[in-house]
Amino acid sequence: MQPQVPTRANRNNRGPIPFESDATYLKVSGELPPELNGTLYRNGPNPQFDVPDAHWFVGDGMLHAFHLENGRASYRNRWVRTPKWQAEHEAGRAIFGGFGRKLPDTPASITDGGVANTNIIFHGGKLLALEEAHLPTEIEPGTLATRGYCNFDGAIGGPFTAHPKVDPVTGELVFFGYNASGPLTPTLSFGSIDPKGNVTRFDRFEAPYASMVHDFIVTERHLLFPILPITGSMTRAMKGQPPYAWEPDKGAYVGVMKRNGAANDIVWFRGESCYVFHVMNAWEDGDRIIADVMQFEEAPLFPHPDGRRTDPDKSRARLARWTFDLAGNTDRFSQVYLDDLTGEFPRIDDRRAGVASHHGWYACANPDIAMFDDFSGLAHVNGKGERLAKYLLPAGDGISEPVFVERHKDAAEGDGWLLAAIWRAQENSSDLAVFNATDIQAGPVALVHLGHRVPDGFHGNWVGAA
Repeated sequence: MQPQVPTRANRNNRGPIPFESDATYLKVSGELPPELNGTLYRNGPNPQFDVPDAHWFVGDGMLHAFHLENGRASYRNRWVRTPKWQAEHEAGRAIFGGFGRKLPDTPASITDGGVANTNIIFHGGKLLALEEAHLPTEIEPGTLATRGYCNFDGAIGGPFTAHPKVDPVTGELVFFGYNASGPLTPTLSFGSIDPKGNVTRFDRFEAPYASMVHDFIVTERHLLFPILPITGSMTRAMKGQPPYAWEPDKGAYVGVMKRNGAANDIVWFRGESCYVFHVMNAWEDGDRIIADVMQFEEAPLFPHPDGRRTDPDKSRARLARWTFDLAGNTDRFSQVYLDDLTGEFPRIDDRRAGVASHHGWYACANPDIAMFDDFSGLAHVNGKGERLAKYLLPAGDGISEPVFVERHKDAAEGDGWLLAAIWRAQENSSDLAVFNATDIQAGPVALVHLGHRVPDGFHGNWVGAA
């Protein structure tokens, strides 16, 4: 008799865990590399209270911290205590239904629906939990206590992306925000923060239309802003229709701006309608910009304006390459798929961010059993997007975004490890897996075993010991 394989219908790692915990001296299978001294911070949705019909990705942020030191491992998890979390905790019930929508009988004085559930980074001496509709939330390293919103001494305001980029040469953090003039508006903000946490630029511009802009592209000398047709509409929202919807007739735009240029100098390129949540990397090649992205033919998760769902066969991401001709020969950018493997959550050796890289990794699906968001393996590609290796988990298990950690600061590109959380379906618990980054097909070199599961989440980063 064949064992039952958990399917899309019965897999169960998106529900929240209802507790915060601390665990020391976790059991380790294999041997943790002695050079791994620091903390892997992860972020993801974990609603404090159930809201019927609310999508899982709008839940309250919960941080998961795996601390590795001298071959030992410990773990801590905490909710991000946003104003929303605090208000609901005091009320003993859900107040918001997602995307800032207040539920009936919510006091008018409660307006902040931020969840801080998408990413967590360390910059300028601050640990910051991020989601794209609000300011960063500062977190106390180690304890994971919430310190509150961070506006860098009033130098920034409005939404702040969950995907800022760090220039590995200058140490500068580059960021943007959409809906910068209010909900469902076409205004984007952008700016930069130096390594000491000082804001050095903050500006705004108008996009061709209001769009959900989850990620953007940074190279040595350029910023690129994708405006793709998950459109925002206040008119729809006021009518009770989807505030965000898939409108492919709007087309795809990408605004290209020099990093030292002005917003009114943005050049807009056009492309075929698609959607991209995440960028792997981008770089300049003479008069061209090359960007590797995880591209969907049709957007997942969001319906057409009339409520019809998009085509599930087209709502899966694959590694694609965008090319922009800066010489002015065309205002179209090319879009070419590099692989047919379904995947998401791409990462690189961040020391190569914004310049040509030769290694990339992403969470991938098992083509025999999975849909676009059931990730059960890892893929390793070279700088041409050619697949070097693949690793698949046992049927039914799931894996998170892989995070690269270099062996030491002077190690060659790709010389290090990939860290990823693995959900074990049979045991309904999670492991932290450590892979040799250039030999993922050999499987994990070490597994840190946790006594409970880490729910499916989004992004994380490694912070090395000081």
